[in-house]
Amino acid sequence: MNFAVVRFPGSNCDQDAVHAVVDVLGQPGGLAWHKDRELPPATDCVIVPGGFSYGDYLRAGAMAAQSPIMAAVRAFAERGGPVLGICNGYQILTEARLLEGALTRNASLKFVCKDVHVKVEGQGTPFSRGLAGRVLRMPIAHAEGRFVHPDLPAFERTGRVIFRYVSAAGALDDDANPNGSSAAIAGTCNAAGNVVGLMPHPERACETLLGSADGRALFDTVLGAFAAGGCA
Repeated sequence: MNFAVVRFPGSNCDQDAVHAVVDVLGQPGGLAWHKDRELPPATDCVIVPGGFSYGDYLRAGAMAAQSPIMAAVRAFAERGGPVLGICNGYQILTEARLLEGALTRNASLKFVCKDVHVKVEGQGTPFSRGLAGRVLRMPIAHAEGRFVHPDLPAFERTGRVIFRYVSAAGALDDDANPNGSSAAIAGTCNAAGNVVGLMPHPERACETLLGSADGRALFDTVLGAFAAGGCA
């Protein structure tokens, strides 16, 4: 399965994502530059990584969403290709309107960097199929991760909430919500289910050496979906 990891000026998790898919999973993968107008040939999955694209000027992800490569990412997504946005990548996907809602300043108005627990729920996306009910421990590192939506009840009824912040035991708990996200939402998907964004970093939780290998489950899941005949 060929992975393309998009690199923007200010990305700082692009190489982490490449390491996860190439060195940990043993899959082919490489970088796509923000000025490119096409994805690498034979791309099967796109990862929009974390970081501080364009220095987070205007709003986090706002400038990156206008980069030339995003037209190719949009076309890939519209064909049903799997796209994963991580942290700043999630912000970029919302700014590009590939995902609904917005990621705003943390309720604390502080940068938060720590491990959190999220529970997998929602529809079976290529990155979460078969994982419903699992509690995963992954790190976060963001100042603008508070998810908001103008019509949250209607949005929740669509089944597009994929990850929620929970306690280690899997319970909803205000103390487990690190940024004040509405309904403790940590990650969502589009209506088709092939575009997923989340604030925690699965690529930084793919090896026990890093303190948790729980994030690998997302990558193993998309590999399984692809091997079974496709991710759409």
